[in-house]
Amino acid sequence: MSEQKYDVIVIGTGPGGEGAAMKATKSGKLVAVVEKYNAVGGGCTHWGTIPSKALRHAINRMMEFNRSALYRSLGRAVRFSYPDLLKTAESVIAQQATVRRDFYDRNGIPIYRGTARFVDAHTIELRGAQPVRLRADHFVLATGSRPYRPSDVDFNHPRVFDSDTILSMAYTPESISIYGAGVIGCEYASMFRNMGCKVNLINTRDQLLSFLDDEITHALNYHLRDQGVVIRHNETYERVEAQSDGVVMHMKSGKRIKSDIVLWANGRTGNAQHMGLEELGIRPNGRGQIDVNAHYQTALDHIYAVGDVIGYPSLASASYDQGRFAATHMADGVCDSRLVEYVPTGIYTSPEISSVGRTERELTEACIPYEVGYAWFKSLARAQITGKTVGMLKLLFHRDTLELLGIHCFGDQAAEIVHIGQAIMAQRGEANSLLYFVNTTFNYPTMAEAYRVAALNGLNRAR
Repeated sequence: MSEQKYDVIVIGTGPGGEGAAMKATKSGKLVAVVEKYNAVGGGCTHWGTIPSKALRHAINRMMEFNRSALYRSLGRAVRFSYPDLLKTAESVIAQQATVRRDFYDRNGIPIYRGTARFVDAHTIELRGAQPVRLRADHFVLATGSRPYRPSDVDFNHPRVFDSDTILSMAYTPESISIYGAGVIGCEYASMFRNMGCKVNLINTRDQLLSFLDDEITHALNYHLRDQGVVIRHNETYERVEAQSDGVVMHMKSGKRIKSDIVLWANGRTGNAQHMGLEELGIRPNGRGQIDVNAHYQTALDHIYAVGDVIGYPSLASASYDQGRFAATHMADGVCDSRLVEYVPTGIYTSPEISSVGRTERELTEACIPYEVGYAWFKSLARAQITGKTVGMLKLLFHRDTLELLGIHCFGDQAAEIVHIGQAIMAQRGEANSLLYFVNTTFNYPTMAEAYRVAALNGLNRAR
């Protein structure tokens, strides 16, 4: 069995692995990566973020066409099947995989195929067509996660799906029950409802996405119901009965909910099993997640872990940064984790949600004197032009210093709009001020103008 030696070996080529590999090689390290699948990119590229967002885009375009008064004058609606809409993602996935592969090729980073298992603290063995052993001074575990599957649910049944397998469904259902109302559940509830499906969104908690600002949470709840999604809070399943003509979910409350298919979206499991980690003293928790310190080091200082396998926030953007910071600490002995203190969230429901910084609830609990500035999209010229007037931009700022404390956006392009405020929040001292938006000229008409409107609204309230 052949054996190769490297400075750094990265296991996994999703965003976290890519960030770590690129930073390490730019720092002069001899780097190799390990990938179990044929193409690089990880779950983000192949069965997570990219395909689901490409699917959402296709559904939204179809919906916009059918709702447009101009196109309605043609006298017909456009209807595409679910498999047809999925096909639009294929070219995007292929392009992304090619781009990501080019990064490794241009930087001379070899890609080993197979699944890795630690033989000792500095050696892994790859199980594949040609077994090989690799040694390294440092390792980065970027193995990602997969949908959590309880053992009493039959995921082999053709009507029971998780967030991976739903992307290969070969027909269009008339109704769907989504168990789990986290980010993935809410996003798919929006998508399937916009396709015209009857949607049951089953939430095991008392409100949707409780980590968001309460006002945003309430807005999402209202608009999903307004679109026709049936939301059932505080429900827990007792058993799932898969039949030939549908799936019945038996709830502990006594309810029985039947639909064509079920999408299980209740949590994820880190991919940390069967790697020999326990023998090294690295023990994943019950959800397969690995504990790390502020520098992303595991129980063994030379083995780092980043991305979904360490749990929260489980965002592609955050994973990439975690990979870069882990490699920085590995190369230089320092890691400025402050830079990932306020990672923006992007939730691709319809309308979109994005936020960065603290919520009203958090500021109130911390006894920080804050004020709020609003810009309602229905009052913005650009929103009126596009017809996408649902939503708002909400700025939270310190009442005395005018320091920007939180940005919360609900509506079209929210995930883009939030970055303007994020840039100001990242500034130190007086540069982080609500006055930036008051004294800055924004193009007109744009959605970015919402910052000036919200800043003036909040400043008037603070006086």
